[in-house]
Amino acid sequence: MTQQLKTETGRRIAYHRTDGNGPGLVFLGGFKSDMGGTKAVHLEAWARAQGRAFLRFDYSGHGESSEAFTDGSIGDWAEDAEAAITQLTDGPQILIGSSMGGWISLLMAKRIPEKIAALVTIAAAPDFTEDSMWAGFTDAQKEQLEAGQVALPSDYGEPYIITKRLIEDGRNHLVLRDPLHLPFPVRLMQGTDDTDVDMSVALRLISHATGDDMRLIVLKGGDHRFSDDVALKLVEDATTNAMQAVG
Repeated sequence: MTQQLKTETGRRIAYHRTDGNGPGLVFLGGFKSDMGGTKAVHLEAWARAQGRAFLRFDYSGHGESSEAFTDGSIGDWAEDAEAAITQLTDGPQILIGSSMGGWISLLMAKRIPEKIAALVTIAAAPDFTEDSMWAGFTDAQKEQLEAGQVALPSDYGEPYIITKRLIEDGRNHLVLRDPLHLPFPVRLMQGTDDTDVDMSVALRLISHATGDDMRLIVLKGGDHRFSDDVALKLVEDATTNAMQAVG
């Protein structure tokens, strides 16, 4: 059953929580995705079968949570994630961040490292508002953005409406420009056929971050969705490996 967490900001965050053993798992979804996606639901069932605690939730402006998507930003969604993790889980958690959720999970590593037992990312997209969106805009699109917003085509349905606030706020939360220490097991997954997040992003992330236990797992032929049976099994295996490393 969907529950609601009212945060200090007044936003209402919809979530599903499964009680169980720790360290629990927290799924952090991607840009304009929601907690009803294939990966989140699959991992919830997988965790339940093991008797392990699990949390999935919608950022504000996503899914069943309050607010409009176009009013949101990386900073807002990071605040939502921090509130959900700190208020809805007990003890350190294994964060599983997909795409933008990978970026959010890295922000959590900087803000609440005591709540993180391990980190698993799926096609992580750190700094994408700057390095992918802004860097890829034409001069005409940048002019449109200055006026308020620009529409980008999407392979997942309606166009993405990108706001000036999203781009400007993203610059306050970049993680690949400053030291990024990850003092816990880290498992990064990337597909070779991902057309949304290039392999170079994963290589840049693992080269930039510091930590004693970091691995990059590459799925040949894997796309950005990472939602077929082979990809989902790889996520299970990587998460299991991270659990074992935690001890």
